[in-house]
This record gives sequence, C-alpha cells and structure tokens, in this order.
Amino acid sequence: MSKHVVVGAGPIGAATARVLAERGDDVVVVTRSGSGPNHPAITCVAADASSTSSMAQIARGAVAIYNCAGPAYQRWVTDWPPIAAALLAAATDSGAVLATAGNLYGYGPVSGPMTEDLPLTAAGPKGRTRAQMWRTAKAAHDAGRVRITEVRASDYVAMGPSSHLGDRVVPRLLAGRAVHVMKSADTPHTWTSVDDVARLIVTVAADERGWGKAWHVPSNPPRTQREAIADLCSVAGVNSVAVREYPTAVMRLLGAFDPVLRELKEVAYQFERPFVLDSSRAQQVFEIAPTPWPDVLGRLVAAYRFNVTTPTPRGADTRRRLRR
Repeated sequence: MSKHVVVGAGPIGAATARVLAERGDDVVVVTRSGSGPNHPAITCVAADASSTSSMAQIARGAVAIYNCAGPAYQRWVTDWPPIAAALLAAATDSGAVLATAGNLYGYGPVSGPMTEDLPLTAAGPKGRTRAQMWRTAKAAHDAGRVRITEVRASDYVAMGPSSHLGDRVVPRLLAGRAVHVMKSADTPHTWTSVDDVARLIVTVAADERGWGKAWHVPSNPPRTQREAIADLCSVAGVNSVAVREYPTAVMRLLGAFDPVLRELKEVAYQFERPFVLDSSRAQQVFEIAPTPWPDVLGRLVAAYRFNVTTPTPRGADTRRRLRR
C-alpha cells in the first residue's frame, strides 16, 4: 500500500481521501483541527498546511500530495501563497507528486468554452493568486525539481454555504420555497461533481501523462441556474419552485454583512455570461466520463435529506439546520 497525503477535508479533500482509501492506499488527511473522513485506511492529523517543516515531515515517504485545501474565501490572497509554497517544498523534498485541485478563476472573463490552452489572464486578486500558484509550480516542474499536476473544475455540486447549488438552494426547494440566485438565472453554466474531481486528481497524480499539465475535470453539459434547480426538484420528487434573481442592490446590501457574498463581486461575470467548461481532453486521454447529471443531483439531495435535522422555519438561515 502506498502513502498518500490529502490536505483539506472539505468536499474535494474528503472525496479524494475516500477514493484512495477504497482502492487500498494508506491516506493521511491534514487539517488544522485533525478532522476528516472516517475510514480504517485514513489517518487524520492536525497540522498547519502553510508550515514548511510540518508538511515536510508529514509528506515523508508519500507518493503523492493532494492540495485540496480550502482557505476562507475572503482570505485567498493572504492564505493561499504560503500553503502552496509549503506543499510545493514538501513535494520537492519527498519526491511526491503534487496534485492541486484548482478552479477556473485564473482565466478571467472569456468568450466561448474554456480549454486548458487558454492563457491565465485574470485581473482580479483571487484569479491572479491562483494563476501565480500554477506558474510557480509549473516552473519548478519544468526545471526538473518536482512533478506536479493540476485539475480545474467549475462550480462544485456539493453541500455547504459556498456552493451555488448548496445551502441556499436545496433546503429551500425541499421545503417548497422560492430560491434566489446570483445574477442571471438563465445563463448557461457548467457544474462539476466533487466525485469527478476526486477521480481525476487521483488519476493524473499516478499517470505520467498527467504531469506538468493542467486538466479540466470531466463535467456534464452546461445548465442554467433555473434549469439546474428544476432538475433538482425533479430528482427530489417535489413540485417546481420559483427562481428569482437577486437585484444588484440586494446583493450589495447582503455583501455588507456576508464576507463571502461580498467577495463574489470579482467573479460575478461567471453568472452574467455563458460560463462553459470544455473537459473533452481529460475525458479522451484518461477515459473518464462525468458522473451522469441525475446521479450527481440525486446524491446532493440525499445528503441534505440525511443531514437536515428539523424543518427550516421561514426566514431562518439554513446553515444552522445542518449537521457538520
């Protein structure tokens, strides 16, 4: 059994750890609190992922390190660089492959479907931060000091307050209540399954063809927010609900109290124009197809139904009704 280090236990980190554990590998999950998935093959340790010395010690003997960390959205610019540097150093010292779970922020606004060949030209601070992480790692790879790869996904279909199909959507439609969405409800948008992120990142970390390159995670054809919510209602077996767009003034007001919503201003373009991911390259090279869309949504609905402890009173914050 090989040793694999997964940094982060959010939706992507947890899914990645489970894929590795279920195929028989020894997995070390690193979080600040020492929490993580419950599995006989998974060891959870508490450590600071931005500490070069700590990560070097943990990574000793590992064949791969998976950067699935999730700094607070409003702290990306300050928290990501030291984490990326520490993990790159740990991979360099240990000889492990560094596989990073990335996103599409680095491209910035584009015209047409996004492919891996697009330049990283984002102007916003979050996009520039992610782009620089990739450039630094790629330079080290090209210099022969380390082996790296990155998988890039669109918005995750997952539980949680940061998912556009998560806490603000599923609990409300299960209760038969209207759903409010950011920007346009009718713009085509690619959604990515966290399970497909996990499958691809584990695959490219172990395959030489994946090293030194970025790969787009296999994803289903785009769906507008309105279509995705209708699909969720259908899968859940509930009546369709009204879908309403937050007025700009309301978004601005909510942002004054919610730091995550405030930070979304940088990437509002993702829901103002078509935001379409082309994942054909990874699908063809590694023969990985996206999880069927009804299955992706079915798992999400089942997760909420399992975790919701009491009916959500009208006007309540749905996040308080979810077990963590």
